[in-house]
Amino acid sequence: SSGINAEWPLRPGFEMAAAVKKFVPLFDRVLVSRVAAATKSKGGIMLPESSVKKQNEGEVVAVGEGIRNADGDVIPNAVAVGDKVLLPEYGGTKIILDDEEFVLVRDSEILGRFSE
Repeated sequence: SSGINAEWPLRPGFEMAAAVKKFVPLFDRVLVSRVAAATKSKGGIMLPESSVKKQNEGEVVAVGEGIRNADGDVIPNAVAVGDKVLLPEYGGTKIILDDEEFVLVRDSEILGRFSE
């Protein structure tokens, strides 16, 4: 398994880019697509881009095989493709694949996973 689930919808109308399908994170790295920030207030007012905060929530789109311990055994990542996760405010590496922005983080940097 490549660790990529192309059927899981990230957002309405989103289709997994071919470049994302070919990108496989190494070791304990996880590729996350951030949730799009709200552009309207609860009252229906359009918000300017400068006032929209960066979202710390995202969805895992690809995972590495895991990290090796001292004995050489692979310790799998705690998250899987399709998991909704909470990311730290800072950290990770911004990656742009086919005009879509993703964040590459270590499994240990992910703060939590949302249950459904």
